[in-house]
Amino acid sequence: MPPNRTDSVRLEPTGEQWTISHGAQRAVVTEVGATLREYVVGNEPVLDGFGAGDWSHDGRGQVLAPWPNRLGDGRYEFGGELCQAAIDEPARGNAIHGLVRWVPWRAEAHAQNMVALSYVIRPTPAYPHVLRLRVTYRVGRDGLSVSASAENFGARALPFGLGFHPYLTVGTGRVDTTVLCLPGRERLVLDDRRLPTGEVRPVAGTELDLTRPRAIGSTRLDACYTALERDASGLAWATLEAPGQGRTVAVWMDGQFGYVMCYTGDEVSEPDRRRRSVAIEPMTCPPDALRSGEGVVVLEPGERFEAGWGIRPGGRPG
Repeated sequence: MPPNRTDSVRLEPTGEQWTISHGAQRAVVTEVGATLREYVVGNEPVLDGFGAGDWSHDGRGQVLAPWPNRLGDGRYEFGGELCQAAIDEPARGNAIHGLVRWVPWRAEAHAQNMVALSYVIRPTPAYPHVLRLRVTYRVGRDGLSVSASAENFGARALPFGLGFHPYLTVGTGRVDTTVLCLPGRERLVLDDRRLPTGEVRPVAGTELDLTRPRAIGSTRLDACYTALERDASGLAWATLEAPGQGRTVAVWMDGQFGYVMCYTGDEVSEPDRRRRSVAIEPMTCPPDALRSGEGVVVLEPGERFEAGWGIRPGGRPG
């Protein structure tokens, strides 16, 4: 017989579920991982998320900290100290997507259109620091916005990187007919372990050039873009469109996010969901950053970092 439900323990796989709404928009954020589980406008899903009785496969909607993407061998050195994270991508020998995806976060505020959650990372062999994270999700006239902060609560400097992992859909079924535009003029060359080799190449004239909208077609994407084009407000924009269906969605990211990973889901764990949506992942640093030092934010004691990104149904403004 299953245990009785109590007010303090939720039996859903991802814990407490917080719903926020504005007009026809509705989003659901979970206690485990502060994960963005669902985002819909009317009856049309904007995110390819997961159900209340399921859990996040393939990083769907998760917060990636204190590093996004892969960390080769799970090993890095900072401040003269060698750190070792668990290898949770064993096939490639990597630690992946940080330390906060599977832990319960605490709700600090919840209103009709917003929810704010926080989590404190405590010292471990993987990350011997004290870091307080806070993520706020808000829906409004301009869509869904996400603001994040990180603060060093420890007594020494720490390295930090942040990312998010939404899978976007415009209802095309397979992504082959989805028209995609990405702001990156350059891409990082990745090896067989999906780690950067150190080489950066321009995308112009290659299959990975998506700086102008085009159908994805047969292109397989698991690529890290940088040198992001930005508008007058300093925002970089990625867009997806369903030709002839009138459905468009845009992802924006502020200047703290200097990299964006794009993944067409060719190897997701559930075969029937492969190439059904596109992961557009804002990242403050590239893969393997704690080893390479590239793009890593160093926070001194008491120092605070802030960043923002969001999803705008209907595409870019103007």
